Amino acid sequence: MASPCVRGRRWLRAVKMTFFLCFLIPMAAARIGNTNTIFGQKQKLEFNGNGDIIDCVHIKNQPAFDHPFFRNHTIQMRPSFHPEGLSFDDVSSKPESEITQLWHLNGRCPEETIPIRRTKEEDLLRASSVANYGRSKYPQFDTTDTNKTAIQEVQLNRFELNDIYYYYYYNAIVFVKEDKYYGTKATINVWKPQIQEQVEFSFSQLEIFGGNATTEINAILAGWMVSYTLYGDYNSRLFAFFYNNKVINQTRGCYNLLCSPGFVQINKEIALGGSINPISVYAGSQYELHFLVWKDIKGGGDWWLQVGNKYLMGYWPASLFVSLSESASQILWGGLVINQQKKEQHTSTQMGSGHFPEEGFSRASYFRNLQIVDGSNILRFPKQSYIAATKPNCYNVTNFINNFYYGGPGRSPNCP
Repeated sequence: MASPCVRGRRWLRAVKMTFFLCFLIPMAAARIGNTNTIFGQKQKLEFNGNGDIIDCVHIKNQPAFDHPFFRNHTIQMRPSFHPEGLSFDDVSSKPESEITQLWHLNGRCPEETIPIRRTKEEDLLRASSVANYGRSKYPQFDTTDTNKTAIQEVQLNRFELNDIYYYYYYNAIVFVKEDKYYGTKATINVWKPQIQEQVEFSFSQLEIFGGNATTEINAILAGWMVSYTLYGDYNSRLFAFFYNNKVINQTRGCYNLLCSPGFVQINKEIALGGSINPISVYAGSQYELHFLVWKDIKGGGDWWLQVGNKYLMGYWPASLFVSLSESASQILWGGLVINQQKKEQHTSTQMGSGHFPEEGFSRASYFRNLQIVDGSNILRFPKQSYIAATKPNCYNVTNFINNFYYGGPGRSPNCP
């Protein structure tokens, strides 16, 4: 039989949890004003797919416009130019295998709406706090010195996540720097890496970076990711992310459509945060996604995202950024793993396919057709690029001019 003190502590914990569920969650959800939460406005259409609920929300009612500064924002339905020199009628009619997400099995969204993955109660409970759901501290890549020792690099890669625990990130990347960049294009094959701990992540992404670590950092990321913390499962999902220490909280970034102000979506076909289907098979069929991000310097200066060859997703408004208001200073491509370092051991969370680059095509994960947008608004291949791997015995990268393999299994005899 439990002692009176133990019973008292249990009762106190129960009271605290009841208070959290009944009072704090609804209050915080109302405060952040995210219309796709279960506490927000009920939408007209719902499609269930692999545990997700997809709401078809009128384009004018998306979360980005909950913020007072964006309530009178004029939605841009297309940028003023395309860096491939195409008209947008040409883009939408390009022949391409259709991108499919699991929710498509149940239907599609009508005109003048966009698909938004609904935030459920269990999603909020996995976060360190309701206000922090969908937000993340930005792990800074150090590309100033590619000759740092592994110990020096790991010390730099220690950061605080969820305001409670310290985690480590490990990357295997190719990057360009010391120029002005206005966008990038790349093709990534999609896998489903295994995750050891629920709080760990695995990303494959391109990144547009501006600023420096001592003053301000602006960044835009897009790609695919696996995150139980964010989605409650281990599916590979399409994501978009931006970071700006100009916005509220000063140390946060935001995924998909989960904050206001934030990304403005115009596409009714694809849900950010939605599961990707199909995925690549080891020694079998390979499935790819094409990503293009560019700054509309001829128009309003917004940063646009295109997925595939014909899905114009939307844009990050120029007013979100400071150091990306003119151009980017670095472009990075590759993989990232967030590691809890449980019991002071390296995680077995995989990057990419979970296999090293040396295994090559259909076995290792890859990026191909790396391009940048230059000051003439033209896509071109980088003149020079660099590679960096935080811990090559765990995850590595091999660069072949404009294509590269990357990834790895994590913990092994060579990666203790």
